[in-house]
Amino acid sequence: MITNMAIRNIITRRSFRSMPKSSSIAIYLPQFPNPNSRAFSEIPACHHRGLVSLSALFRRYGFPPTEFPDFLKKNEFLGNSSPSEIEKSFKILLSLKPSQDFLVSIVSGCPRVLQLDFLEKWRLGVKQLGVYNITSAAIRNVLDISMRFEVSPNDVYRRVECLKGLGISEEIISKVLEAVPMVVMWKEDEIRATVDFFMGVGIQRREIDRVFGLFPEVLAFGVDNRLKPLVDEFEDLGFSLSEIRREVLRDPKVLGLENGELSQCLEMLRSLKCRVVIKQNIFLDGEFRAAYKVKLRVDCLRKHGLTYRDAFTVVWKEPRVILYEIEDIQKKIEFLVHQMKFDVQCLVEVPEYLGVNFDKQIIPRFNVIQYLQSNDGLGDEVGLRNLVKLSRLRFYNMYVKPYPECEKIYGRFAGDVAIRTRHPVGMWKLFKPQQHPQSGEDIKNIKSYMESLP
Repeated sequence: MITNMAIRNIITRRSFRSMPKSSSIAIYLPQFPNPNSRAFSEIPACHHRGLVSLSALFRRYGFPPTEFPDFLKKNEFLGNSSPSEIEKSFKILLSLKPSQDFLVSIVSGCPRVLQLDFLEKWRLGVKQLGVYNITSAAIRNVLDISMRFEVSPNDVYRRVECLKGLGISEEIISKVLEAVPMVVMWKEDEIRATVDFFMGVGIQRREIDRVFGLFPEVLAFGVDNRLKPLVDEFEDLGFSLSEIRREVLRDPKVLGLENGELSQCLEMLRSLKCRVVIKQNIFLDGEFRAAYKVKLRVDCLRKHGLTYRDAFTVVWKEPRVILYEIEDIQKKIEFLVHQMKFDVQCLVEVPEYLGVNFDKQIIPRFNVIQYLQSNDGLGDEVGLRNLVKLSRLRFYNMYVKPYPECEKIYGRFAGDVAIRTRHPVGMWKLFKPQQHPQSGEDIKNIKSYMESLP
């Protein structure tokens, strides 16, 4: 248990660490609203003294002073609590996790945890869980769920012991409590059913820890109404259990697919009309991985404002986008919207924008057009289609060659670099008929033949 002196040292060290070196203490300490100010005008005068004590207490523990009046209005029960009771609650919370950020976060998000009767039950509760590296977010979630649904520390302890008994490590249990805190209210049979499902797919018990660590939200999925139908769909598409196991271990988030999503993505891939080399690269890791990549790219486009149908259309028209990483796609879209000032809907008309190289094609061409527009070198506005779909040589002849100052901006054809034609010089020589030297006898035969003609 952390002593009062230790808690006081935590708060004092944090305050002085964040203090600007050039500021004096009088300037750094926040000024609380005057009790006679307008902020306290709606509170009876008999409570002013207690409110001043509360505000000083909250300030001492690191809460923003200017937000205290509104915080008090939203949580009137604090006015009925004495400062000494609230300070005891603060000390219990700090004993659970000696961090001022944790204290401010949990009290701001769930003020009801300051009830002393509730926290007294949890004075040793978190330590009894046996999760020694438990994070602040996990503790906050557990206390919040326990407060709202009246879950006792013993109930939480039994759920944690159930997870440990199934082979889940303490680090992964902490992640589960962060992502799926409602697990503390589930029946133990429901938790075991999820683990049994994974073992039925072929995932070993030691591998389940990895699945929950990378995708803890999977615990919230029902086995009968979500996971089993999803695996049945994978098998109907022709994937074996070994392939499904391999993909789940590779990225457990494939279990977050909705029923029918992978089928639609795979159907679209099989109907692609593109160069053979692109299609081969798309299916390099198998059909399952390729279809899942399509799903991730569609989700990325939808996140930036496209509809589901438009996102699918963009990926189908420009399959090279499947070969780019999600981060590269996001960078292109952000540049399109924020720098080039085009609407994201333009991708439906010009999906090729996502398939070209960002550094070698998009940036140099945009820099040239931007320079010409800033110097009134262009009469008409250049659309995204011309910016992307023009060939390198044609773009150079139209926008770079007439303006010598754009040579360095464009970079690709700067200086004495020669422009390559479609075929290398001298290619025609490879198709010239082979010549054989003529002997003297051949010449005599030709002459005699010619003389014999009438």
